Formats: sequence, structure tokens, C-alpha cells
Amino acid sequence: MLGGVAMTIYEFEGKLPVIGEGAYVFPSADVIGDVTIGKHCYIGPGARLRGDYGTIIIGSGTSIEDNCVVHARPGEICTIGNRVTIGHGSVIHNCVINDSAIIGMGSVISDYAEVGIWAVIAEGAVVTNKTRIPNRSIAAGIPAKVIGNIGEEYIKTWTEFKEIYEELATTRYPSGLKRMAQ
Repeated sequence: MLGGVAMTIYEFEGKLPVIGEGAYVFPSADVIGDVTIGKHCYIGPGARLRGDYGTIIIGSGTSIEDNCVVHARPGEICTIGNRVTIGHGSVIHNCVINDSAIIGMGSVISDYAEVGIWAVIAEGAVVTNKTRIPNRSIAAGIPAKVIGNIGEEYIKTWTEFKEIYEELATTRYPSGLKRMAQ
């Protein structure tokens, strides 16, 4: 139980998830094994974080939205930085996503790829194996290619969106979500 809400958290082969203070894991999300979730993170409905044979490390203030899958290869690490936004239905596999990056809905970030600080991956894009997306770049397509850069106004707007998810995690869901009688 976290904040009075039952979650689906699993120990796997002696590996226990670690969930930071003020993080909110939605009751229908699964967190399995060798997973570390930082402070004030939001893990949405249906998300699956599988640290069964690899390790997952998530920084503070990150939101992993509805129906995302996060996984790592055997003995390897999938790293997601601080204040990252991962849009609904994305697949994050054995990669590095640096601080403040924005991963659009339905995107795939594949093995050994790296997404830079404040980089933006467009909705539905596929960042293929070993691809590097530079800091503050916008990448789109299949396979994802850099199509531009973001500016200060974009960062300001998205900082506000990221703060909304932190508020959902730390305040609104813990106090406002009530399971209805069936």
C-alpha cells in the first residue's frame, strides 16, 4: 500500500522494487523485481515496469503514463532520468532517456538508444537500436530522424505540464482517487 491505495508490486527472485517518497503507482500498474522509482513519480494505469532479468532505474519527477511498457535485457539497465514524460502506450526497452526528455504517445525507444536532455520524440516515432537523439532535438518518424530543435518557450510550457503530473502523483491521486463499489 502506498498512500492508502493497494498497488501491484512484485518481488521477483529476491529483487524488490524501491518506490520513492511521494511517488504514485496506479493500482492497475505492475512493478516487478529490480525497479527503482524516484520521488514524486507518476506511474499510470496499465503501465508495466518489468525488472525481471534486467534493471530499471527511474529518476525523480518522471511520469510514465497509461499502458507503457519498460523493460531491460538480461543483466542490463534501462535508465530513465529525472522529470521525463513518457506518453501513453510507449515501449521503452533497454535504453537511456536523459533528464526532461519527452516521449510522445505510442513511441518505441529500442535497445541501446539514447534520448538527450530535453529531447522530444514525436508521437508514434521509433527510435531504433543504438540511435542517439541529441539534447533539445525533435525526432519523428520510423525510424526516428531529427527534424528540428526546441526553444525556451517549449521548455517553459512543458515544465508546467511536468509539474501537473508531479501534483497528480503527490497530492491529487493519493487524496482524490476513490474506488467505487461494484
